Amino acid sequence: MSAGGGTKAIVAALVANAGIAVAKFIGFLITGSSSMLAESVHSVADTSNQGLLLLGQKTAQRKATRLHPFGYGRDRYFWSFVVALLLFSLGSVFALYEGIHKLQHPEALTSPLVAVGILVVAIGLETYSFMTAISESKKIKGDASWWGFIRNSRTPELPVVLLEDLGALVGLVLALLGVGFSMITGNPVFDALGTICIGVLLGIIAIILIIEMKSLLIGEGASDADLDVICDELAAGKVQRVIHIKTQYIGPEEILVAAKIALEPQLSLDDVAQAINDAEQRVRNRVPHARLIYLEPDLDRSTVASS
Repeated sequence: MSAGGGTKAIVAALVANAGIAVAKFIGFLITGSSSMLAESVHSVADTSNQGLLLLGQKTAQRKATRLHPFGYGRDRYFWSFVVALLLFSLGSVFALYEGIHKLQHPEALTSPLVAVGILVVAIGLETYSFMTAISESKKIKGDASWWGFIRNSRTPELPVVLLEDLGALVGLVLALLGVGFSMITGNPVFDALGTICIGVLLGIIAIILIIEMKSLLIGEGASDADLDVICDELAAGKVQRVIHIKTQYIGPEEILVAAKIALEPQLSLDDVAQAINDAEQRVRNRVPHARLIYLEPDLDRSTVASS
């Protein structure tokens, strides 16, 4: 996926969350609702996170240097990992702290209808952001399930925005329920319980993102489908078979391929060079993001031994 689709989803989320954060803080100042405060901090964290995702896309475009010969593509993985950490610390931990504090020291809400109105508007804005992320993700998701897309995508931004927006929508519903029940019953404990539920939800989402981004930072290989295509294209022409192969994403849109290939025996040096060039071109034609390919020619020892 080009960065364009991810950028569109990120910008939509940033604009929505910035507006929502301001409205929620106003609602908290008017009502004193802990759910509103937790959601305010959540939206501020989300807005900051979208800024970090855009920063990652920008810094990843830097040209390769001698110190970083494979470029800076993994910057996008790093900043996505930072986003997951911020979601956990600023979102989940704060919400849990605020919910437990208000559970121990409950305070009556003032003007709860204001909070309800703000939350309803926020749900509308967050739904727009979520639908944008879904629309952009469908372009690259293929036949995979949504969970499979989140688990297996090598492009970090869309899974991050998808889970953030989903968490924001569910969190808003929880806040609405907390404020609503507190308003109906006159018991502010429901507001505190809603805040705690928001903290647990954000913690679960943050842990999922931390695990996935850590895996990408360490280095993931090509998908099974891409690996099969790469091997099939290598093992053609004057290449007898692929002896062994290793792949790794060095950026969301760049795969490193290193393979030892068995060539037909008694080829001239020019023929060996041409066979390697042809093999690289075949792979790039079918898997364009396999941009760095290093092939080591060898003889098929099993054939030599049997003969």
